[in-house]
Amino acid sequence: MAFDAERAAHPIPTRLRFDGLTIGFPVVQAALSGYSDWPMRAVARAHGADYAVCEVMLDQFLIALRNRRKTRHFLHIGPDEHPVGGQLMGSEPDQFAHGARRLVDAGFDVIDINFGCPVRKVLGRCRGGFHLSQPVTALEIIRRTRDAVPAAIPVTLKMRRGIDDSQSSRDRFFTILDGAFAEGVAAVTVHPRTVEQGYAGPSRWDFLRDVKRHVGARVILGSGDLFSARDCIDMMTRTGVDGVTAARGAIGNPWIFRQARELAADRPLPPPPTVREQRDVLRAHVELAVMLHGPDRAIVSMRKSLARYAASHPEYLDVRSELVRVGTLDDLESVIDRWYARDRAGRYPEPVERRGEREARDG
Repeated sequence: MAFDAERAAHPIPTRLRFDGLTIGFPVVQAALSGYSDWPMRAVARAHGADYAVCEVMLDQFLIALRNRRKTRHFLHIGPDEHPVGGQLMGSEPDQFAHGARRLVDAGFDVIDINFGCPVRKVLGRCRGGFHLSQPVTALEIIRRTRDAVPAAIPVTLKMRRGIDDSQSSRDRFFTILDGAFAEGVAAVTVHPRTVEQGYAGPSRWDFLRDVKRHVGARVILGSGDLFSARDCIDMMTRTGVDGVTAARGAIGNPWIFRQARELAADRPLPPPPTVREQRDVLRAHVELAVMLHGPDRAIVSMRKSLARYAASHPEYLDVRSELVRVGTLDDLESVIDRWYARDRAGRYPEPVERRGEREARDG
């Protein structure tokens, strides 16, 4: 990541709060389209994430959603996972408000508005990062959403640093940022890449520092390039943000949260999970997926996550090549029996592997 300013040290925040809601440890699980369903969030919480956000949902989808077996998993919240955030994306202010109410009715404790997704088909439908180009509509969406949600439910916002690196884009970013807080947004997560960059190129941590200085005591979370526990701590200490949201770096790597807790407490980085520890967590994740999706769809729901779990195994490439071909629970159990039966030291996932895989959308 790029950080071209002085490496000023900031204290690590001890606790994250959104208005009156206590979140807890300030390294949290980000929303990840296609990943952060209840099983992933539950595993992250068991490993030290006090807060997680569900995968982004379209306002139109939520308005039309019925409590059917095939779709009810989208709004499933575990009894022990509060507080939990629901992320919302769309194009029309009125539909945003209706979608936000559906998330509140489903039991989500925080409503998170997505103005950061850089995926081309999303931008083409005037959603996600597209809103950074139109402050008037963006602020109307925020206003309508805040008005539609009970006062006790915090509304938060996810942004990128702009559409591009032009001065006009920077100006629009700060217009939306300042306006969001004026409308009652409790916290803003900033990914320091532009929408045009997508997931490539430098992630400007110095921009996060500038944003935090600009807003003062208001809550800013950082996002982007958090592939290890050390990355999470470094982002907070170098930029002064109030917390960070681990996205791609947490897929198949729930240990990142516990490792970050140890570093935050000024203790040594724990060793990577052993093969047996990986096996136990992998099985626990699959069991939750079966509970939520049923045995026929459990593997489909987490096939991409399986490949990421392989990154901690000492024989990463061989294990990954088998896990990506798993089609049934029996197939998975065969792979586990073959590669996870003998306990050995694990490995830390290498950042280059994380950056090279683009399935997740942590926009």
